[in-house]
Amino acid sequence: MFSRVLIANRGEVAVRVIRALHELGVEAVAVYSTADAGALHVRLADRAVCVGPAPAARSYLNIPSLVAAGVTTGCEAVHPGWGFLAENPAFAEACADNELVFVGPEPDTMARMGDKVVAKQEMQAAGVPLVPGSLGAVGEAEARASAAEVGYPVLLKAVAGGGGRGMRRVDSLDELPNAYALASGEAEAAFGDGNVYVEKLVAPARHVEIQVLGDSHGSVLTLGERECSIQRRHQKLIEESPSPALTPALREEMEAAAERACLRLGYRNAGTFEFLLDPDGSFYFIELNARLQVEHPVSELVTGIDIVREQLRVAAGERLVTTGRARRYGHALEVRINAEDPARDFLPTPGRIERFRPPLGPGVRVDTHVEAGSVVPPYYDSLLAKVIVWDADRPSAIARCLRALGELDVEGVSTTAAAARDVLRSEEFSTGRYSTAYLEEAAGRLPALAGR
Repeated sequence: MFSRVLIANRGEVAVRVIRALHELGVEAVAVYSTADAGALHVRLADRAVCVGPAPAARSYLNIPSLVAAGVTTGCEAVHPGWGFLAENPAFAEACADNELVFVGPEPDTMARMGDKVVAKQEMQAAGVPLVPGSLGAVGEAEARASAAEVGYPVLLKAVAGGGGRGMRRVDSLDELPNAYALASGEAEAAFGDGNVYVEKLVAPARHVEIQVLGDSHGSVLTLGERECSIQRRHQKLIEESPSPALTPALREEMEAAAERACLRLGYRNAGTFEFLLDPDGSFYFIELNARLQVEHPVSELVTGIDIVREQLRVAAGERLVTTGRARRYGHALEVRINAEDPARDFLPTPGRIERFRPPLGPGVRVDTHVEAGSVVPPYYDSLLAKVIVWDADRPSAIARCLRALGELDVEGVSTTAAAARDVLRSEEFSTGRYSTAYLEEAAGRLPALAGR
């Protein structure tokens, strides 16, 4: 195991990784921008290095500064967390060039999975089902032909994209030219690559993902699925495991597909295979997130496996203790508490946290980096905390989550907590019959989204 590790991130994930390091007896070195000088992750770390001013491009995305922080403090490894440079092959290569172990997959794996076209080709070769559409980037004329072949509606998606950027729904041939120009232009602006491809729109669909761990000895462990269909603008708000939509047979089919893909890729460390699930039980690969996911605690609670510790052990060259399928127990839910106003289309609400009282009690876990007096800056992600609960079954877990959200007390900024309570109380959620379109379709019925 390493003796000292740099955390190349901020906020909640930095706190999460620091705690795992300390539990393993490893020193943690934090980095921070000038906006985060007094942040919790800075105070929890054994050492901290300022890597630049507030804008992320000049601090948390500054590869030379991050690598220098690791080298000058004598670190042996770098944990990238999620977001920022977590899936950046150039950062992983820069770490390796400076004898720093990158806690994540190989740079080549990240590069292949970051290219949506190459990723689809790899998954096809592994026998993983794909959404019907073009296998590669297409021009406008080819997009018309591909859309005609698979049938409208379709999605135009950025080859190098993610998070809903560079994506446009197209319902008819007449809409395609304008949608193509918009998708390509947005992709160019966001990712420096205007190439797009075509996918059949699967609707109604559920978003189900499989958590995996792979080691450098060729072993793979799958940790079951997470249901992530409660989303706004392709960003998740509530996750649960197990999914109410999966049968044991379908779960095994999806986990087996993820395992085959890992073996083909020689995948190392933690990763998540994201799938669309249609009403007839067919599932289709969307993407591989080659990093730790925000919602990883859901899988931790149902398996009893600390994924961050396993990441560090795998990066240190150790073998996975368990392979195949992880055993699972009970039901877990995670609610993301973001500094956003649901009544204003989830507009971010930066500001000062005047009061923060997290919920307590049996089966409740809160992952956070905020406290009373914390300032939520406008430069970064709006995530304040994650409320994660576990109980023996789904109805009990929902009841426990509602109790926990009722105890949560945040003053100073608007949050998504009330919207989450509305969702958990809804008939669609309680029965498990919901899709990725739920928030859009139910907005007028949910008091927090309607401003009531």
